[in-house]
Amino acid sequence: MDETLDQVKFRKEHLDELKKKGINPYPYKFERTHTSEQLKDNFDELENKEVSAAGRVMRVRSHGKSTFLDIQDVSGSVQLYLSKDSLSDDYNTVGLLDIGDFIGIKGKLMKTRTGEVTILVEELTVLAKALHPLPEKWHGLSDREDRYRKRYLDLIANEESAKVFRTRTLIIQEIRNFLNERGFVEVETPILQPQYGGGFAKPFKTYQESLKKDLFLRIAYELYLKRLIVGGMERVYEIGKDFRNEGVDRSHNPEFTMMELYQAYTDYYDMMEIVESLFERLLERFVGSKELEYQIGESTGVKSVCLLCE
Repeated sequence: MDETLDQVKFRKEHLDELKKKGINPYPYKFERTHTSEQLKDNFDELENKEVSAAGRVMRVRSHGKSTFLDIQDVSGSVQLYLSKDSLSDDYNTVGLLDIGDFIGIKGKLMKTRTGEVTILVEELTVLAKALHPLPEKWHGLSDREDRYRKRYLDLIANEESAKVFRTRTLIIQEIRNFLNERGFVEVETPILQPQYGGGFAKPFKTYQESLKKDLFLRIAYELYLKRLIVGGMERVYEIGKDFRNEGVDRSHNPEFTMMELYQAYTDYYDMMEIVESLFERLLERFVGSKELEYQIGESTGVKSVCLLCE
């Protein structure tokens, strides 16, 4: 704890120094031309051209009148080369940067003698000063409570967690594409309901002041979606939050995301076909195989299951 407090004090001193130099450490905007991934993928056409990038400082290697930095953005990281020759008096600002700071830079794209794609920095802008240290990068954020309750730290320290977030978004997009192509209409139904239903669960109860009545957070979409079917919307679905005021464990949370869909003029065989086709499409898109490896618990090892095999 004392070490953390010392770092906070040290970083606040850097913040004060930046302000004394007339630098706004929290500007509103920065124009970025490329992400780190785009710079690397398009190096041949961008070499020796001026580019601008932005990201979080993750590594610093100083060598007298020159410094190498690695900045990280949503697509990866890229190396920066800052020197007294290219930055002149602004090079003094480099010494006030700490791991975790956000910076924006402009400069020429090049490669070092070792072949590393690097930006020769000609302009440096401090975008956000970090006053607290990051989790120890090389060991990641291992405490489970911190990972789940401080997800922003988990995303910084564990690339796998960021990958899960991005993959989840792509999976939901693919589910929507699949259903939309089949003529389903995505709808939104009430979250606050005068009478909950569609499942057996204990609801969360709240109070609506203007109507002077009790309302409940929904536990399912079923009743409202079926009313839409009655109204003539033959294929509907919803993806959203549901709430069940019950137990909490590793696989159950009182607030969770769920999908329901309903289709007129069909039976459960048709719904089985939709579910199987949906899983087959998701597996082909994100796994590339009908066989999927998964882990049960922490010590039982990796299991393999073949989904949708003949």
